[in-house]
Amino acid sequence: RSSYSCCYFVLPCCFFDFHGKYSRRQSKKTQYREYLDFVAQVGFVCGFHVEEDCLRIPSTKRVSFVGKSRTYPAAERALIDEQITQFINSRRTCAGATCDRRLGFNHEHHCGGLCKEAGSEPPEDETETAGTIWMPGFRPREKVEQVRNCASLPRDFVDEVVLNVANLLLNAAPQKSCSDKQSGNMNTWNQGESLSLREVAEHLDKEILKKLKSEYGGLQTLLKNNHQVFEVLNGRVHIRDWRKEKPPSKTKPEVKRRLSAEAFKTRLCWFFIHHPDGCSLPSEACPYAHGTEELR
Repeated sequence: RSSYSCCYFVLPCCFFDFHGKYSRRQSKKTQYREYLDFVAQVGFVCGFHVEEDCLRIPSTKRVSFVGKSRTYPAAERALIDEQITQFINSRRTCAGATCDRRLGFNHEHHCGGLCKEAGSEPPEDETETAGTIWMPGFRPREKVEQVRNCASLPRDFVDEVVLNVANLLLNAAPQKSCSDKQSGNMNTWNQGESLSLREVAEHLDKEILKKLKSEYGGLQTLLKNNHQVFEVLNGRVHIRDWRKEKPPSKTKPEVKRRLSAEAFKTRLCWFFIHHPDGCSLPSEACPYAHGTEELR
Protein backbone atom coordinates (compact mmCIF):
# COMPACT_ATOMS: atom_id res chain seq x y z
CA ARG A 1 0.00 0.00 0.00
CA SER A 2 3.04 2.31 0.07
CA SER A 3 2.82 3.24 -3.62
CA TYR A 4 1.64 1.93 -6.99
CA SER A 5 5.25 1.69 -8.20
CA CYS A 6 6.27 -0.47 -5.22
CA CYS A 7 7.91 -3.84 -5.90
CA TYR A 8 8.69 -6.45 -3.26
CA PHE A 9 10.73 -9.52 -2.40
CA VAL A 10 9.86 -11.72 0.59
CA LEU A 11 11.49 -14.85 2.02
CA PRO A 12 8.85 -16.36 4.37
CA CYS A 13 10.25 -17.98 7.49
CA CYS A 14 8.35 -17.87 10.80
CA PHE A 15 4.62 -18.55 10.63
CA PHE A 16 2.95 -15.24 11.49
CA ASP A 17 -0.27 -13.56 10.40
CA PHE A 18 -0.99 -9.81 10.67
CA HIS A 19 -1.93 -10.06 14.35
CA GLY A 20 -0.03 -13.02 15.76
CA LYS A 21 0.89 -16.60 14.96
CA TYR A 22 -0.56 -18.08 11.79
CA SER A 23 -3.29 -20.67 12.43
CA ARG A 24 -3.36 -23.74 10.20
CA ARG A 25 -6.53 -24.29 8.17
CA GLN A 26 -5.70 -27.13 5.75
CA SER A 27 -4.40 -30.43 7.09
CA LYS A 28 -3.75 -31.81 3.59
CA LYS A 29 -0.77 -29.45 3.14
CA THR A 30 2.41 -29.15 5.15
CA GLN A 31 2.51 -26.19 7.51
CA TYR A 32 5.26 -24.59 5.40
CA ARG A 33 3.37 -24.99 2.09
CA GLU A 34 0.15 -23.68 3.61
CA TYR A 35 1.96 -20.63 4.96
CA LEU A 36 3.66 -20.02 1.62
CA ASP A 37 0.24 -20.07 -0.05
CA PHE A 38 -0.99 -17.52 2.49
CA VAL A 39 1.94 -15.17 1.81
CA ALA A 40 1.34 -15.51 -1.93
CA GLN A 41 -2.36 -14.83 -1.31
CA VAL A 42 -1.49 -11.53 0.39
CA GLY A 43 0.45 -10.53 -2.73
CA PHE A 44 -2.45 -11.38 -5.03
CA VAL A 45 -4.96 -9.52 -2.87
CA CYS A 46 -2.68 -6.49 -2.99
CA GLY A 47 -2.83 -6.65 -6.79
CA PHE A 48 0.57 -8.10 -7.68
CA HIS A 49 1.60 -10.69 -10.22
CA VAL A 50 3.28 -12.95 -7.65
CA GLU A 51 6.25 -15.02 -8.83
CA GLU A 52 7.69 -17.89 -6.78
CA ASP A 53 11.37 -18.78 -6.74
CA CYS A 54 13.63 -21.13 -4.79
CA LEU A 55 16.88 -19.61 -3.52
CA ARG A 56 20.20 -21.43 -3.57
CA ILE A 57 20.91 -20.99 0.13
CA PRO A 58 21.72 -23.53 2.88
CA SER A 59 18.32 -23.33 4.56
CA THR A 60 15.14 -25.37 4.69
CA LYS A 61 13.12 -22.14 4.28
CA ARG A 62 14.28 -21.02 0.85
CA VAL A 63 11.11 -20.41 -1.15
CA SER A 64 10.70 -16.72 -1.94
CA PHE A 65 8.10 -14.53 -3.63
CA VAL A 66 8.66 -11.54 -5.90
CA GLY A 67 6.10 -8.93 -6.88
CA LYS A 68 7.36 -6.83 -9.81
CA SER A 69 4.17 -5.76 -11.57
CA ARG A 70 0.52 -5.03 -10.82
CA THR A 71 -2.60 -6.84 -11.96
CA TYR A 72 -4.58 -3.58 -12.31
CA PRO A 73 -4.10 -0.11 -13.85
CA ALA A 74 -3.14 2.83 -11.63
CA ALA A 75 -6.62 4.34 -12.04
CA GLU A 76 -8.11 1.45 -10.02
CA ARG A 77 -5.83 1.94 -7.04
CA ALA A 78 -8.58 3.27 -4.73
CA LEU A 79 -10.77 0.23 -5.49
CA ILE A 80 -7.94 -2.21 -4.77
CA ASP A 81 -7.15 -0.31 -1.56
CA GLU A 82 -10.70 -0.95 -0.35
CA GLN A 83 -10.18 -4.63 -1.16
CA ILE A 84 -6.95 -4.65 0.85
CA THR A 85 -8.71 -3.01 3.80
CA GLN A 86 -11.42 -5.66 3.75
CA PHE A 87 -8.81 -8.41 3.59
CA ILE A 88 -6.89 -7.00 6.58
CA ASN A 89 -10.09 -6.68 8.59
CA SER A 90 -11.14 -10.21 7.65
CA ARG A 91 -7.82 -11.58 8.95
CA ARG A 92 -8.31 -9.58 12.15
CA THR A 93 -11.88 -10.62 12.88
CA CYS A 94 -11.90 -14.24 11.72
CA ALA A 95 -8.56 -15.41 13.01
CA GLY A 96 -9.22 -19.07 13.65
CA ALA A 97 -12.70 -18.83 12.09
CA THR A 98 -13.91 -20.77 9.08
CA CYS A 99 -13.81 -18.16 6.32
CA ASP A 100 -10.48 -19.27 4.85
CA ARG A 101 -11.34 -22.91 5.44
CA ARG A 102 -14.49 -22.61 3.33
CA LEU A 103 -13.06 -20.50 0.54
CA GLY A 104 -9.59 -22.05 0.49
CA PHE A 105 -6.83 -20.52 -1.62
CA ASN A 106 -6.87 -19.98 -5.36
CA HIS A 107 -4.13 -18.12 -7.22
CA GLU A 108 -6.74 -16.77 -9.61
CA HIS A 109 -9.11 -15.62 -6.85
CA HIS A 110 -7.72 -12.13 -6.31
CA CYS A 111 -10.19 -11.09 -3.61
CA GLY A 112 -8.35 -13.53 -1.35
CA GLY A 113 -11.32 -15.16 0.39
CA LEU A 114 -12.86 -12.09 2.03
CA CYS A 115 -15.43 -12.65 4.77
CA LYS A 116 -18.61 -11.24 3.28
CA GLU A 117 -21.09 -13.24 5.32
CA ALA A 118 -23.39 -11.47 7.72
CA GLY A 119 -21.76 -10.62 11.00
CA SER A 120 -18.25 -10.64 9.57
CA GLU A 121 -17.84 -6.87 9.46
CA PRO A 122 -15.21 -5.55 11.91
CA PRO A 123 -16.26 -3.49 14.93
CA GLU A 124 -16.62 0.24 14.31
CA ASP A 125 -13.58 1.14 16.38
CA GLU A 126 -11.45 -1.22 14.29
CA THR A 127 -12.81 -0.21 10.88
CA GLU A 128 -10.16 1.21 8.58
CA THR A 129 -10.92 3.55 5.74
CA ALA A 130 -9.33 3.19 2.33
CA GLY A 131 -7.33 6.33 3.06
CA THR A 132 -5.53 4.70 5.99
CA ILE A 133 -2.17 3.56 4.65
CA TRP A 134 -0.99 1.37 7.54
CA MET A 135 -2.66 -0.63 10.28
CA PRO A 136 -2.99 1.05 13.71
CA GLY A 137 0.24 0.68 15.65
CA PHE A 138 2.23 -0.42 12.59
CA ARG A 139 5.81 0.83 12.60
CA PRO A 140 7.87 0.29 9.46
CA ARG A 141 11.55 -0.62 9.65
CA GLU A 142 14.00 2.26 9.58
CA LYS A 143 15.45 3.12 6.16
CA VAL A 144 18.98 2.62 7.50
CA GLU A 145 19.22 -0.58 9.52
CA GLN A 146 21.62 -0.35 12.44
CA VAL A 147 24.37 -2.98 12.50
CA ARG A 148 24.09 -4.69 15.87
CA ASN A 149 26.25 -7.81 15.57
CA CYS A 150 29.13 -6.35 17.65
CA ALA A 151 31.03 -5.57 14.41
CA SER A 152 30.58 -1.81 14.79
CA LEU A 153 31.70 -1.63 18.42
CA PRO A 154 34.85 0.50 19.04
CA ARG A 155 38.01 -1.54 18.62
CA ASP A 156 39.39 -0.39 21.99
CA PHE A 157 36.24 -1.61 23.71
CA VAL A 158 36.39 -5.04 21.99
CA ASP A 159 40.10 -5.42 22.81
CA GLU A 160 39.41 -4.62 26.47
CA VAL A 161 36.64 -7.24 26.71
CA VAL A 162 38.77 -9.88 24.94
CA LEU A 163 41.72 -9.26 27.29
CA ASN A 164 39.49 -9.31 30.39
CA VAL A 165 37.81 -12.59 29.42
CA ALA A 166 41.10 -14.23 28.41
CA ASN A 167 42.74 -13.28 31.72
CA LEU A 168 39.69 -14.59 33.57
CA LEU A 169 40.01 -17.99 31.87
CA LEU A 170 43.79 -18.14 32.29
CA ASN A 171 43.59 -17.37 36.02
CA ALA A 172 40.74 -19.81 36.72
CA ALA A 173 42.60 -22.99 37.77
CA PRO A 174 44.79 -23.30 34.65
CA GLN A 175 45.02 -26.77 33.15
CA LYS A 176 48.38 -28.55 33.13
CA SER A 177 47.62 -31.26 30.58
CA CYS A 178 48.26 -29.36 27.33
CA SER A 179 51.69 -30.75 26.53
CA ASP A 180 53.19 -30.84 23.08
CA LYS A 181 53.12 -34.61 22.57
CA GLN A 182 54.38 -34.52 19.00
CA SER A 183 57.79 -33.17 19.98
CA GLY A 184 57.95 -35.11 23.24
CA ASN A 185 58.48 -31.81 25.03
CA MET A 186 56.68 -31.68 28.39
CA ASN A 187 56.68 -27.87 28.54
CA THR A 188 53.06 -26.93 29.07
CA TRP A 189 51.08 -24.15 27.43
CA ASN A 190 48.41 -22.71 29.67
CA GLN A 191 45.02 -23.05 27.99
CA GLY A 192 43.26 -21.96 31.17
CA GLU A 193 39.86 -23.19 32.27
CA SER A 194 36.48 -23.12 30.53
CA LEU A 195 33.65 -21.08 32.04
CA SER A 196 29.99 -20.73 31.19
CA LEU A 197 28.83 -17.53 29.52
CA ARG A 198 26.96 -16.66 32.72
CA GLU A 199 30.09 -17.06 34.85
CA VAL A 200 32.06 -14.87 32.44
CA ALA A 201 29.33 -12.21 32.46
CA GLU A 202 29.29 -12.16 36.28
CA HIS A 203 32.93 -11.07 36.30
CA LEU A 204 32.57 -8.28 33.75
CA ASP A 205 31.95 -4.64 34.57
CA LYS A 206 28.27 -3.59 34.55
CA GLU A 207 28.94 -0.83 32.03
CA ILE A 208 30.47 -3.36 29.63
CA LEU A 209 27.45 -5.67 29.95
CA LYS A 210 25.08 -2.74 29.46
CA LYS A 211 26.82 -1.86 26.19
CA LEU A 212 26.76 -5.49 25.00
CA LYS A 213 23.04 -5.91 25.73
CA SER A 214 22.21 -3.48 22.93
CA GLU A 215 23.89 -5.86 20.46
CA TYR A 216 22.30 -9.02 19.01
CA GLY A 217 23.74 -12.01 20.86
CA GLY A 218 25.64 -9.77 23.28
CA LEU A 219 28.72 -11.29 24.91
CA GLN A 220 28.47 -14.59 23.01
CA THR A 221 28.49 -12.83 19.63
CA LEU A 222 31.52 -10.73 20.58
CA LEU A 223 33.48 -13.79 21.69
CA LYS A 224 32.54 -15.75 18.58
CA ASN A 225 33.61 -12.80 16.43
CA ASN A 226 37.06 -13.11 18.04
CA HIS A 227 37.59 -16.57 16.63
CA GLN A 228 41.39 -16.31 16.93
CA VAL A 229 41.26 -16.19 20.74
CA PHE A 230 38.09 -18.03 21.80
CA GLU A 231 35.82 -20.90 20.95
CA VAL A 232 32.30 -21.08 22.39
CA LEU A 233 30.89 -24.60 22.65
CA ASN A 234 27.58 -25.58 24.29
CA GLY A 235 27.40 -22.30 26.19
CA ARG A 236 30.96 -22.55 27.56
CA VAL A 237 33.91 -20.32 26.66
CA HIS A 238 37.36 -21.81 25.99
CA ILE A 239 40.66 -20.29 24.94
CA ARG A 240 41.48 -21.67 21.51
CA ASP A 241 44.49 -23.97 21.28
CA TRP A 242 45.68 -23.71 17.68
CA ARG A 243 47.70 -26.93 17.98
CA LYS A 244 44.39 -28.81 18.05
CA GLU A 245 42.99 -27.15 14.94
CA LYS A 246 42.61 -29.40 11.91
CA PRO A 247 45.02 -28.64 9.06
CA PRO A 248 43.43 -27.03 5.97
CA SER A 249 41.73 -29.58 3.76
CA LYS A 250 43.40 -30.23 0.41
CA THR A 251 39.96 -30.67 -1.11
CA LYS A 252 38.88 -27.17 -0.06
CA PRO A 253 37.50 -25.19 -3.03
CA GLU A 254 40.09 -23.09 -4.86
CA VAL A 255 38.38 -19.81 -3.94
CA LYS A 256 38.52 -20.61 -0.20
CA ARG A 257 42.14 -21.77 -0.46
CA ARG A 258 43.06 -18.52 -2.20
CA LEU A 259 41.28 -16.38 0.40
CA SER A 260 42.97 -18.31 3.22
CA ALA A 261 46.37 -17.80 1.61
CA GLU A 262 45.71 -14.09 1.08
CA ALA A 263 44.81 -13.64 4.78
CA PHE A 264 47.96 -15.46 6.02
CA LYS A 265 50.04 -13.20 8.33
CA THR A 266 47.88 -10.14 7.67
CA ARG A 267 46.95 -9.73 11.37
CA LEU A 268 49.00 -9.80 14.56
CA CYS A 269 48.87 -12.93 16.71
CA TRP A 270 46.97 -12.15 19.90
CA PHE A 271 48.69 -14.97 21.81
CA PHE A 272 52.19 -13.81 20.81
CA ILE A 273 51.42 -10.38 22.28
CA HIS A 274 49.19 -11.13 25.29
CA HIS A 275 49.42 -14.77 26.38
CA PRO A 276 51.88 -15.36 29.27
CA ASP A 277 53.31 -18.42 27.44
CA GLY A 278 53.23 -16.78 24.01
CA CYS A 279 51.75 -18.55 21.01
CA SER A 280 51.30 -22.33 21.13
CA LEU A 281 52.52 -22.58 17.52
CA PRO A 282 55.93 -21.76 16.07
CA SER A 283 56.02 -18.66 13.90
CA GLU A 284 56.13 -20.56 10.58
CA ALA A 285 52.99 -22.57 11.47
CA CYS A 286 50.89 -19.75 12.94
CA PRO A 287 48.52 -18.04 10.45
CA TYR A 288 48.99 -14.77 12.36
CA ALA A 289 52.06 -12.55 12.50
CA HIS A 290 54.49 -12.93 15.41
CA GLY A 291 55.50 -9.29 15.51
CA THR A 292 55.02 -6.39 13.10
CA GLU A 293 57.99 -7.47 10.97
CA GLU A 294 56.00 -10.52 9.80
CA LEU A 295 52.91 -8.59 8.74
CA ARG A 296 52.01 -8.84 5.06
